Amino acid sequence: MKTKTVKTLRLLALTLPLLSLLSVAQAQQKTLNVGANIGNVPWEFQDASGAYVGFEIELVNDIAKRIGAKVNIVNTPFNGLFAAVQSGRIDLAISSITITKKRLETVSFAQPYYDSDQSLTVASASTLKSLADFKGKTIGVDTGSTGAMYATERAAQYGYTVREYTGLNPAMLDLKSGRIDGYVSDIPALLYYAKVTGGVKVVQRLSTGEQYGIMFAKDSKLAVQFNNQINLMKKSGALAELHQKWFGVLPEKTTSTVKLMSMPK
Repeated sequence: MKTKTVKTLRLLALTLPLLSLLSVAQAQQKTLNVGANIGNVPWEFQDASGAYVGFEIELVNDIAKRIGAKVNIVNTPFNGLFAAVQSGRIDLAISSITITKKRLETVSFAQPYYDSDQSLTVASASTLKSLADFKGKTIGVDTGSTGAMYATERAAQYGYTVREYTGLNPAMLDLKSGRIDGYVSDIPALLYYAKVTGGVKVVQRLSTGEQYGIMFAKDSKLAVQFNNQINLMKKSGALAELHQKWFGVLPEKTTSTVKLMSMPK
C-alpha cells in the first residue's frame, strides 16, 4: 500500500508541471485581430444566432487553428481595412479584397484563393451554355456594375441586347420567368444565389483576371505563415471543399482556389 502511494505521488510530481506548462501555453495562445466588413455575403456575415459565418470567416479560422492561434473578428468598413492593417490595429484583413499592383505597394497579400470573375447565369431549364449562344437573346445586368461594362462591351460581338436592373432580385425574377435569357454579374454572388435560392445556374465563367487574397501589413511574417497554410489547404483539397460548401460546386481546376501560387509581389 505504501509503495502504491509513493508511486502515485511521484506520478503527480511529474504530471503537474506538464499540466502547468500546458495551461500557460494555452493562456499565451496568440489572438489574431481580423478585420472584416461584416454583411458581405457569402464571405463574412452574421447568421440568425448572431455568429460570424462565411467563406472567409471559415478560411481564417481554419488557418489560425493550424498555426495555433485564435481569431477575433473586428467589424470594419471596407475602406477602413487598409489603414487598420497598415497601422497594426488589425493583424490581417478579409472582405473579398482584390489583389492589385497598386495595393501591393503598401500592403502584402498571401497567395490568392478565389478568382473573382464575372459569370453568365441562366434559368435552370435553359439549354444556353455560353455567350456564343446568345445571338438575338437578352442579357440582364446590374446598372453601373463591372458586369454591365463587360456585357455591354461585347453586345455587338455576340449579337444580344442588354437590359439593366437595379439589384439582383428583380433580375432573377425576370430570368426565372423568361423575360430575359441570361444575366451577367460577379460569379461568387451568383453561385451563392443558385445554391441558396435555386431556379438558376451559372453556365460560364467570364474571366476578368481579378483574384481575392488575405491582406497584411507590408512584408508581414504572418503573411508567409498564412501563405504556407493556404498551400497545404489546396494540396489536401480542404479549400476546394470550402468552396463547395459555400457555392454548391467544386472550383474549376484552373482557378486559384485549386492551383498552387506564389505570394504576389
